[in-house]
Amino acid sequence: MTSNNAKRTRVAWVLLTPFLALFVVFMVYPLVQSAFLAANQTFGPGTRTFVGERNFALLIEDPLFWKSIRNTIVYALGSLLIQLPMAFGLALALNSRHLRGRALYRLLFFSPQLMGLVFVSILGALAFEKRAGLINQALHWASSYSLLSWTTPSGGWLEYAWLQEHVMATLILISLWLYVGFNMIYFLAALQNVDQSLIEAAEIDGANARAKLFHVVLPSIRPVATFVVLLSMIGSLQLFELPYVLLDGNGGPNNQGLTIVMYLYQSGFELGDLGYASAIGWALAIMLIGLAFIQIRMMRREEASS
Repeated sequence: MTSNNAKRTRVAWVLLTPFLALFVVFMVYPLVQSAFLAANQTFGPGTRTFVGERNFALLIEDPLFWKSIRNTIVYALGSLLIQLPMAFGLALALNSRHLRGRALYRLLFFSPQLMGLVFVSILGALAFEKRAGLINQALHWASSYSLLSWTTPSGGWLEYAWLQEHVMATLILISLWLYVGFNMIYFLAALQNVDQSLIEAAEIDGANARAKLFHVVLPSIRPVATFVVLLSMIGSLQLFELPYVLLDGNGGPNNQGLTIVMYLYQSGFELGDLGYASAIGWALAIMLIGLAFIQIRMMRREEASS
């Protein structure tokens, strides 16, 4: 028996060795190196000076860092409060048995996710241009037929400066087009797995559509909804490609579109201070760990109550 256990142990370690090697090379070593860099000030890749916790102290006093956090949180709240309700509403509509062509609608709403972020960013930059942009042209056409005349700005829709004065609103609108269909798939899968006997029992008890939604459907899909919220928040905190391409590599006018990851990139790869960039990265990691911890607590509480 002892010989068999030893063989099983050796086999287990042999099978685990490739994973452990990759984990050490691509996870443990970069984390240790990042922690070491965060305690240094670098001047390009070859020169560094040990500064201890000074980089983290500078973060607290850095107005650009706090502005990037504020911008990122505004974007995340836009995703949470606008994007996810729209995705859930679309999932409810596409889950209806009476809707024809549901497969086609699912493909149409999900199709923006098939394009890369860089391509979407280029399309967004073209669509939200002043005068020639598709968005301003459409709004101008609608206002000319009195459809949106009551919302027409003073200079007219053709001169509406999305990318100069309303950067964060532009980012949120582009993200709606890109991610609503993606999150809709999660909600739709959850809705299709709701126990129909519970809905039928609620109908027998005289529950209306609102009562069935709040007392049967939402409690049934709560684990999936919690996961989608966490996924959306983590993705929002890691926002980089969309504003970077849309705003030509900077934070836009008055840094309206500067995000945490953009500021990390600017500090480390444009200014050459990899130590300060590592400190920003650790601040972001703490925020992500906090979100993951909150989700774990919420899931455990739901399991305990069920």
